[in-house]
Amino acid sequence: MPFNCIPSRGNTKETINNSVRIGSVTENLNFRKYRIAAVIPAYRVEREIESVLRGLPSYIKHIIVVDDASPDHTSDLVAALVKRDRRLILIRHERNQGVGGALVSGFRKALEIGAQIVVKIDGDGQMDTSHIPDLLLPLILGKADYAKGNRFRDFAALRQMPLIRRVGNMGLGFLSKAATGYWNLFDPTNGFLAIRSEILAQLPLDQIDRTYYFETSMLANLYLLGAVVQDVPMPARYKGEVSSLVIQRVLFEFPIKLLGTLIRRALLKNFIYDFSMASIYILTGLPLLLFGLVFGSYKWIQYARLGLAAPTGTVILPTLSVLLGIQFLLGAIEIDLRSVPQEPLSQPLV
Repeated sequence: MPFNCIPSRGNTKETINNSVRIGSVTENLNFRKYRIAAVIPAYRVEREIESVLRGLPSYIKHIIVVDDASPDHTSDLVAALVKRDRRLILIRHERNQGVGGALVSGFRKALEIGAQIVVKIDGDGQMDTSHIPDLLLPLILGKADYAKGNRFRDFAALRQMPLIRRVGNMGLGFLSKAATGYWNLFDPTNGFLAIRSEILAQLPLDQIDRTYYFETSMLANLYLLGAVVQDVPMPARYKGEVSSLVIQRVLFEFPIKLLGTLIRRALLKNFIYDFSMASIYILTGLPLLLFGLVFGSYKWIQYARLGLAAPTGTVILPTLSVLLGIQFLLGAIEIDLRSVPQEPLSQPLV
């Protein structure tokens, strides 16, 4: 028998048939018709894992728990529950691979058992499973290929988020937009997500980052596929759980990784997968900008040491190069802003 399910929002029992208005069309969805799998990376969550599993709705066909070499009794607790719920699948890692590594193991298992949609849920209880239908809906209707939570739309609930996380997520949010190309998204470290299996099968899972950078890493690879990603507003939920995310580590590691992701995406998009006006702008603007900065700095130092005023031409040449370089690069950025994928790759399941 499956675990008892938590009540859906506004109801006293679990809601399977959800009536949702999309434009002028009302869709009645029975989630039981779809092969939905939940992947739960588990590390040091022995206190929360059982309540998380009990809170999952019954329409989820498979629950894949990945024990990432947790030193506590997480694995033993899940193994005992497998006998009570046939949906449960336990994967054990011999050594810790990070949350991204655990997620990749769960993704591979979900594809192996033939899931149509895969939902990722944390094992620490910070994710409200009553929002799972909000993630599933755009994927089932063919409105998106990938859906992720966004905690920055609910200002009242956002107050529950620790201040350091709020500030850090805002800064990382902008950098993540530039790095991944999804300028319409925010909340990059939100791991509450769902993805269509045909899109998941196209992702190079071996290239997905194994650390907490995995969300941004996935978005960068989804962009290169041309997948449509939808932000799903949901309130922040913090109930005193201890997160494994180390803020200092994020501050030092994420900016470097974001820069690498940006460079990789720019090269692949503009010079491997496609060649457009943005490519020409980059090829023209970047050399002009670098030349203006290097030549201008060199001449400024040279004439400063001589105690002489630089000739007009010497001043104008690097200045003009810098201005033109910036203008060309702004043109490339404008094209990039308008290049967010709009047409989903996957077809509706209804």
